[in-house]
Amino acid sequence: MSHIAFVPFTGLRVREREMLKLGMRLPGLKKRAEALAGLPALGLLTLAGMTPDPWTCSYHPSSDTEALIEDVVATEPDLVAVSALTASVIEAYGFCDQMKAHGLPTVIGGLHATVLPQEAASHATSVCVGDGEGSWLRILEDAADGNLQSIYKPEKVFDLKNSPQPRFDLLGKKSPQRWTIQTQRGCPWACEFCGASRLLGPARFKPVQNIAEELALIGGLDSSPWLELADDNTLAGRKNPYELLETIGAAHIKYFTESDWRIGEDPKLVQALADSGCVQVLVGIESPTHIYPGMGKKQTEPQRMMDAIDEIQSAGIVTNGCFIAGADGETDQSLDAMAKFINGSNLAEIQITLQTPFPGTSLHRRFKKDGRLIPDRDWSYYTLFDVVHQPDTMSVEQLEAGFVRIMETVFSKDASAKRTSLRRKIWTSKRRNRS
Repeated sequence: MSHIAFVPFTGLRVREREMLKLGMRLPGLKKRAEALAGLPALGLLTLAGMTPDPWTCSYHPSSDTEALIEDVVATEPDLVAVSALTASVIEAYGFCDQMKAHGLPTVIGGLHATVLPQEAASHATSVCVGDGEGSWLRILEDAADGNLQSIYKPEKVFDLKNSPQPRFDLLGKKSPQRWTIQTQRGCPWACEFCGASRLLGPARFKPVQNIAEELALIGGLDSSPWLELADDNTLAGRKNPYELLETIGAAHIKYFTESDWRIGEDPKLVQALADSGCVQVLVGIESPTHIYPGMGKKQTEPQRMMDAIDEIQSAGIVTNGCFIAGADGETDQSLDAMAKFINGSNLAEIQITLQTPFPGTSLHRRFKKDGRLIPDRDWSYYTLFDVVHQPDTMSVEQLEAGFVRIMETVFSKDASAKRTSLRRKIWTSKRRNRS
């Protein structure tokens, strides 16, 4: 019998020690970091779901490196499957090197490995480029024959109608804080900074029958699940969003998702979203003063966005406004203006990150061409909270200090208390309206 150990290196990575030296405390981040750390690695669990007999599977969330290595080696795997984000890829590479020292073959996948397969191949036995489902069975055949290839690429874009049910049973008896499902892969927009799953191919949508089956599977494991949709932009480009929302609503769950502010200009859609069980939606506002290339119709004047967000929250859905600091043209004045805009808004939740040129994005290609990437800051700095490029109008130190200042301002005790009160009011109103 052959065995596969699945090892995800996911969740938020923060260079805490280095950031503390800068005086940064990143208030408001801890709660979101804990939520992300608890999310099941859907990609690996999906591959486990399409793994045929006689293969057996085990799942090993990354933890203390030494303990993780011992845990994986103890399963005597014939293959170790690894996934990693850019900020965690050096950690994953080190793990693959350790597996090699133990004589165990590894295959690594994910967005970073897809963009930089040759780099990944210098550590892992094999690299899975693009949609993992399209190459997985071939990888297993070669692993069984002891003939793994260096790089695997799918022959065609994977059709989500063929998605297997994830092996959530590998998580053990204790339910995760949040379950995950994916209703789409990719995004129709082409934001210059975006390093999400659109790098795997064009926007695709999972049939609602598949989604219903996954929701039923989760419902059988957890009587009151909290769900996070692993989508880049759940409602964008979908021909019939109501079919999806009715399917989710029939499962009687609470869930978090990501979309864009324009749903707030469609009262019928907002109500359907609320009725489906959505309690929180993240929308990309990005900046009230700067325009990021590639955003298409998502880009408009800030007040129009805020009016739409007011409509979303009026339906009982907390809106998490996502902002990006560090755009070209950013100054101390524009950062202060962003802080003032956020604290003066009715957003019930916020997220602020630094512009980060992830490999594979248009932004990374532009900065690399112009020599603006900081050479001594490796992938472990690509956390969304570290400056990794030379700003055009500020020094690196000015942008770092400005980011600290804006975080301290918008996550001050009074500002945070205001948003907490607003969240309670929104959710209380929703419960009252349902009653």
